[in-house]
Amino acid sequence: MSTIVDDLETRLGARIRIERETRGWSLTDLAQRSGVSRAMINKVERGEASPTASLLGRLSGAFGLTLSALLARTETNRAGRLVRAGDQLRWTDPATGYVRRQIAPAPGSDLPFDLVQVELPPGASVSFPASAYAFVRQVVWVLDGTLTFIEGDAAHTLTAGDCLELGPPSDCTFRNDKKRPCRYAVVILRQSQ
Repeated sequence: MSTIVDDLETRLGARIRIERETRGWSLTDLAQRSGVSRAMINKVERGEASPTASLLGRLSGAFGLTLSALLARTETNRAGRLVRAGDQLRWTDPATGYVRRQIAPAPGSDLPFDLVQVELPPGASVSFPASAYAFVRQVVWVLDGTLTFIEGDAAHTLTAGDCLELGPPSDCTFRNDKKRPCRYAVVILRQSQ
């Protein structure tokens, strides 16, 4: 398992470098656009640091991509409409243990949405900047447990079965204040830019 995770981290660092270079940006340009230090971006690109969910949210927002799109671009040689559960891209945030699984679409698909399942460990909190939401609409659906979702100044407590459509882009935090994991799904509709 460690080899698969290390391989994903290496591919993710390479993908961030490719996205930056494709845009003709220097490390300094990306640092200014994302609010992530130049040194940290350099370490991630070289595979010397594992990026957190919050850091990836800042970088993907700077690129004008969803976190799902950035992670999906790290996929290699997978095609077809059917993606078995064992083949779905899973990524674990090294800081919180947050596990993100890309359910749909299949890599290479042109569907205009992403379906993601997240497991947030007890006591974990993951924050994303408003820039990560500037070009998408999202719905959060709690599958199991309790999620505290903070959207700007508003706090929402969601339990199993509850569904929340996110409002205008604002800084957001997904938080699990309970003693058991929280599982939720996020549907992300990409808007035309």
